[in-house]
Amino acid sequence: MTETRVSTDDLRIAIERAGYYPGLVTDAVASALGREPVTAFFVLHDAIFDPGMEVRRHMTVLALTPTRLVYSHTDEHPAEEPDSRPRAETSTEAVRFSRVSSVSLTRVVPDPVSYVPGVTMPSEVILTIGWNVLSHLELEPAHCGDESCEADHGYIGTITADDLTLRVSEAADGADAVRQALTFAAALSDATARNGA
Repeated sequence: MTETRVSTDDLRIAIERAGYYPGLVTDAVASALGREPVTAFFVLHDAIFDPGMEVRRHMTVLALTPTRLVYSHTDEHPAEEPDSRPRAETSTEAVRFSRVSSVSLTRVVPDPVSYVPGVTMPSEVILTIGWNVLSHLELEPAHCGDESCEADHGYIGTITADDLTLRVSEAADGADAVRQALTFAAALSDATARNGA
């Protein structure tokens, strides 16, 4: 992989360019980074729709240092009273590379017949990073295969690491964001391969 030079200032500029409470987000990320330099980063600012059809903004910042993955997430909560202001909640987590258990990248290519390696960009990528803090549990009733059986066979299920999943699409976030997500995913995979347990 070609090494690219990035700095903490580049990360700060990207956060400011996103325009979503840049002082708050920068402080949260800086506190998690400590004195370590930034070797790669990805910033995603997007909106989500609540069931009540309220639009809420949130921002995810991923940064790599020589030893850790730093994950910061900032959510906006709408004003609770008519005369009050919205509030924001920021959380950060620093994860040693040896703790990262999986880096999964799904690429969506709309016309795979015309795909040219190294040239064609996916229209969407889904990056999932697991470090075994959160898991997603899916249960379903177990059965023995006999359609006439009415016995309770309990449940079967799967547990999947679900610490972080990001979806980045050309339509919603732009081709540059898709490219940056791919570059970050490659840097993270390389870092975990070199520094894992």
